Amino acid sequence: MINKISYNQLGGADHGWLQAKHHFSFASYHNPERIHFGPMRVINDDIIAPHKGFAPHPHDNMEIITYVRKGAITHKDDMGNEGRTEAGDVQVMSAGSGVVHSEFNLENEETNLYQIWMFPNKKNVQPRWEAKQFPKEPVTDQLKPLVTGFDHPNQDSLKIYQDAVIYAGRIDKGIKLKQPIKTQAYALCSYGSFLIDDVQLNKGDGAEITNTKKVVISAKEDCEILLIDLPKF
Repeated sequence: MINKISYNQLGGADHGWLQAKHHFSFASYHNPERIHFGPMRVINDDIIAPHKGFAPHPHDNMEIITYVRKGAITHKDDMGNEGRTEAGDVQVMSAGSGVVHSEFNLENEETNLYQIWMFPNKKNVQPRWEAKQFPKEPVTDQLKPLVTGFDHPNQDSLKIYQDAVIYAGRIDKGIKLKQPIKTQAYALCSYGSFLIDDVQLNKGDGAEITNTKKVVISAKEDCEILLIDLPKF
């Protein structure tokens, strides 16, 4: 089953420097039917103005993943980490027992990113932060695992404390991929448009995928997909 959530159905907020769309209840947006999907609690589709960002603030016991779609984001935290993550790349933070961090767009252009939060499967761990660059070439056979749990066999992915996998790929128009689903998944269209089986997603749309072990992804035009494979919760 594929339940499409169109971009115009999302909650949102206009903070001037931040244009935010929320796939799940967040801050002032509350929808009792959109609280979480499996252990995934937040997907925010954010556009951050140049030289603006999130001042230092705390988190604990949450896995926070940032996928940059355009521009770049610069991270600083009270563990001494500092890093700049560009479009197509990913950073992860295990907030664990507690961390204070900031996220700023120091560029001269807007930054567009997905911020994804998941409840961890292990609490009060030592906080950690990590970022990685990934290949940008279009995929032709299968999406790439960018983020996985620590027990996952892929050694090239960033790690989180959750039995989840975040796959991604840029796909050229006309290409079809078969993607296995372990339990359930949430798909995001970063740009362009594609079909998941017979359901079309356009830029900004999301979809819940349940009760199936495999989907076919067909690129209607050059596009980019994130597919988040999640356990039950």
